[in-house]
Amino acid sequence: MIGRVAGPHVWGFSMFDFGKKAFIAALLAGISAPAFAADLPDPVIVDPAPIAVGGWYLRGHIGMSNQQVGSLDSIPFNNPDIVHGWLDEGGFSSAPIFGGGVGYQFNDYLRGDITAEYRGAADFNALDYVTYNTGTEVVTRTNDYSAKKSEWLFLANAYADVGTFYGVTPYVGAGIGASRNTISNFRDVNVINNGAAYASSDPQWNFAWALHAGLGIKATERMTVDLGYSFVNLGDARTGTMYNDDPAFNQPNDGMHFKDIVSHDLKLGVRYSLN
Repeated sequence: MIGRVAGPHVWGFSMFDFGKKAFIAALLAGISAPAFAADLPDPVIVDPAPIAVGGWYLRGHIGMSNQQVGSLDSIPFNNPDIVHGWLDEGGFSSAPIFGGGVGYQFNDYLRGDITAEYRGAADFNALDYVTYNTGTEVVTRTNDYSAKKSEWLFLANAYADVGTFYGVTPYVGAGIGASRNTISNFRDVNVINNGAAYASSDPQWNFAWALHAGLGIKATERMTVDLGYSFVNLGDARTGTMYNDDPAFNQPNDGMHFKDIVSHDLKLGVRYSLN
């Protein structure tokens, strides 16, 4: 009897003791869970990198041109009875440039603008020679050419800003448009022969294109100083019909042609953001 009673009593006590311990453990876990959760750090939310937004800007610049002409041509040069050549193929003096425009900054790396530019009058000088047979002798005469050239230049430009380093942003760009080229005050003086000729202006529109490079220097939140260089192809230009001072020596012609005019420009400008 004692053996029978003792067995179940011991087993019953063991089951109760185990259940009690399990209940206490669960209770403690439930109580400590909120406290443990309260000790966890708040989640860190990382904002995405800001996306640069575009904006309108105004621009203006001044500068100096350094122009060259590919060649000069005129109908009298092609006379088979003469030999024509150049002692000085001709060149332009430097001239002032004044320009302005409006543009749009698409993002940190791409922008574009439309510009209008007045290019002041540059002096031109050239010297040629003409050798011909008078019937009794072979003679050589010279012609001293002088003129002024100016133009209006209109371009649509696109630029790539290649990165900003300590507030300085290098850029490259290109533009296409049109140039209205004017040759004025044209004179042809033959000192040896004591003769001269003249021609009126005949402005010409030409396709024009340009390549740009420079530095944008951040001056204020809105203003950028622009130090720029441009290679510009201005196309051709010509005078009106040339007339001799003595009408008895007039020859058929369609003016003096200035072909393949290019310029190396240096400019100082400002871009002002409207945003």
